[in-house]
Amino acid sequence: MSNPASAAPESWDLVLRPHRGWFDLHLQDLWRYRDLVLLFVRRDFVAQFKQTILGPIWFVLQPLLTTIMFTIVFGNIAKLSTDGLPKVLFYLSGNILWMYFSGVLTATSNTFVGNARLFGKVYFPRLAVPLSLTISNLLKFALQVLFFLGFLAYYAMRGADVHVTPAALLFPLLVLIMAGQALGLGIIFSSMTTKYRDLRFLLGFAVRLMMYATPVIFPLSTIPEGWRWVLLANPMTPIIEVFRLGFLGQGTLHWGHLAYSVAFAVVAIIGGAVVFNRVETTFMDTV
Repeated sequence: MSNPASAAPESWDLVLRPHRGWFDLHLQDLWRYRDLVLLFVRRDFVAQFKQTILGPIWFVLQPLLTTIMFTIVFGNIAKLSTDGLPKVLFYLSGNILWMYFSGVLTATSNTFVGNARLFGKVYFPRLAVPLSLTISNLLKFALQVLFFLGFLAYYAMRGADVHVTPAALLFPLLVLIMAGQALGLGIIFSSMTTKYRDLRFLLGFAVRLMMYATPVIFPLSTIPEGWRWVLLANPMTPIIEVFRLGFLGQGTLHWGHLAYSVAFAVVAIIGGAVVFNRVETTFMDTV
């Protein structure tokens, strides 16, 4: 009878080893645990409307109410320009994009603190949690996009000056960029909040403040040339502008600015994964 202790590591289905380097991320484990990721996605998506009266209607009610408020305050009272677009479409387009980005960023930033007990009981790739949050928020975003397209069709039938342009073909890329930026920044903040808990409050304030540094309530064309760099430093600015150009016919597409957003997403994902990898080995000592 062979001694189980003498079995080679290759004979086991899963071998747990200590992390050996900064880039030893074990990303292949995410694929092995893909069923768990899908289970987390279902849990996160269902939990958002479980035991509620309106259920999934909240997913579209939130951007609608925000759009109505923006239309009244910024469109009718402040009379900010919308580049000739219907105010509802202009604000709704910016709202759904910003809500997806801020929702993923805020949710993933609580990965370690919010799942400390689960992480301490069983092994699974820790990146599965923020990844599942990104995907579950994507499902909500898809419903909001369909809601937006319904309004777009309504205004188009009423003769509004809106039209779909070839830039709409970049929509899948825009979603990937948004998801990458939010996921990368979120896991960086989640790693830092294991030691500095007050960063959660700073992040909430920063997300609200950052919205005013994106063309959510005003188009980029209304900003003086000398100050546009402030908005363009925000990697979400090119995404919103290209989205409006693609689906509403008004906006800007600058390949250099879009490349900056792509580069920001890539750096955020790589940097976030590396920092997350280092923190997950010791975070139980700090939670």
